[in-house]
Amino acid sequence: MDEMKEKLFYQPKNGYDVIDAAERLALEDYCRRYMAYLDAARTEREAVTEAVKLAEAAGFTPLGETDGPIQPGQKVYWNNRGKSLLLAVGGKKPMRDGFVVEAAHVDAPRLDLKQLPLFEDSELGYLRTHYYGGIKKYQWTAIPLELHGVAALKDGSVAEIVIGRDKDDPQFVVTDLLPHLAADQMQKTMAKGVEGEKLCILVGSVPYAGEGTDRVKLAVMSLLNDRYGITEADLISAELEAVPAFDVRELGLDRSMIGGYGQDDRVCAFAELAAILDQDTPERTAVCILADKEEIGSVGVSGMKSQAFERFIEKLCGGQCGVQESFSNSFCVSADVTAALDPMYPEVSEKQNAARLNYGVGFCKFTGSRGKSGASDASAELVGYLRRLCDDAGVVWQMCELGKVDQGGGGTVALYMADRDIDTIDAGVPVLSMHAPFETTAKFDCYMTYKCMKAAYEAKD
Repeated sequence: MDEMKEKLFYQPKNGYDVIDAAERLALEDYCRRYMAYLDAARTEREAVTEAVKLAEAAGFTPLGETDGPIQPGQKVYWNNRGKSLLLAVGGKKPMRDGFVVEAAHVDAPRLDLKQLPLFEDSELGYLRTHYYGGIKKYQWTAIPLELHGVAALKDGSVAEIVIGRDKDDPQFVVTDLLPHLAADQMQKTMAKGVEGEKLCILVGSVPYAGEGTDRVKLAVMSLLNDRYGITEADLISAELEAVPAFDVRELGLDRSMIGGYGQDDRVCAFAELAAILDQDTPERTAVCILADKEEIGSVGVSGMKSQAFERFIEKLCGGQCGVQESFSNSFCVSADVTAALDPMYPEVSEKQNAARLNYGVGFCKFTGSRGKSGASDASAELVGYLRRLCDDAGVVWQMCELGKVDQGGGGTVALYMADRDIDTIDAGVPVLSMHAPFETTAKFDCYMTYKCMKAAYEAKD
C-alpha cells in the first residue's frame, strides 16, 4: 500500500529531508547574499540602486536609445526613473520566438510623509504621514523608524535623505497609548484602534532659542536645513518614507529563517535578479523586472501597468518583430510571495492547499479573492510546464493558494502580464507575518525560489 501511495499520491516533503550537505552550503551562501541586499534596500529606490550595482558588476550596461535588436549574450538594463528596473540577457533565439520574463516588485508597505508634514503640538514636533499599501496600523506604533528618500529642490538638484540607518543616527517613533489609559481604545476593533491620521512620527522636543510660537518645529526644520540644505517648502517636492529600523536577522535557534522588513516582495526580486545575473546566453532572451507600486495597484510610470515595459521590449526587438508577436510567444513567472500556513492562526487557511515553510517555492495557479476576482488563473498546461522545469532542475516546490475561499485574498502583477497576452503563473516564497514591519521567511524556500527562477531562464523549450 505504501508503494502505491508513493506512486499515486501527491506527497510533498519537508525540504531538509531531501537535500544533501552540499546543497545546504549553497543555500546558506545564497541567503547571506540575499540578507545583505535586503539590509541595504530599505525602499524601492534603494532596491533599484543596489540591483544596478550588482548588475554592472556582472557585466550589464545601460540600454542605449539607438541600440539594435538584442544580441545573444548581450546584457543590458534600463533604470526607469530610479524606482523600477528592467534587465535582459540576449538569447540564442530571436525575440519573435518570445522571451522568458520574471516580474517582481520592490515597493513595500510603509508610512509616506505628507507633502506638508511638519507640525508642532504641545511643544512636541511631529511629521504627518499617509500609509502606503495594506497595513495593520497598530503594528506601526511604538517601533523604531528610519527616514529614507529624496527632496527635489527648485534649482533642479536632489537631496538624498537617510536618517536612522547609521548606528549613530537618531531614530523615530509613532507613539501609542499606555494600557492604563487605553480603556476606550481597547473597546475599538483592531482596524479602528489606531487611526491613519494619528500615525504621526515624533521627531523633536527641544524648542529653538528665543520667543514666539512653533519653536520646536523651527528647531527641527533648522536641523534638516543644516544637514541637507532644505526648507519646509522643499518638503512639498520630496518623497520621504518612514520604514522600520530593524536589521535583517537570522531567526530561530537553528538559524533556519530570516526576519526583516520588506521581504514582500524583495525576497522574490532578489531571487530573479540573482538568477538573471547567472545567465550567459540562454535559449530565449531572459528579462527581469523589478517593478514599483504593486502594493497600491501597479499604477504610475514605474508600475507594471505602465507602457515602460512595452518600450523596453520594443527596443530589445529592434524592429525585427512587433512587440505583440513577441509577447504572444513568451512565458512569465510572476515572482511574488504567498502566505505561509501559520499554526497559530489555522482558521484562515485550508491546510491541504496552504503553503508551508521549508516545503519549497510556492506555485499559485491563481490569486485574487472571493471567486478568483482580480486573478490571473494560469492554465493547466502552464502549471504542468513549470512542474516539469522545476523537477528537472531539482527544485523543491509546493502548490498553494492564499487562504480559504471566502477569507480574503490578494493580487500580484500576474494579471497585468497576462493582459499583454503573455502566459503567466505566480511563484514565490511563503511568508509569515506578511505586510508586518518584520516579516519571516524560511531560508530553504528563499533558495528554492532562486533555483526556480534560474530554471525558468535556462529552459530549452
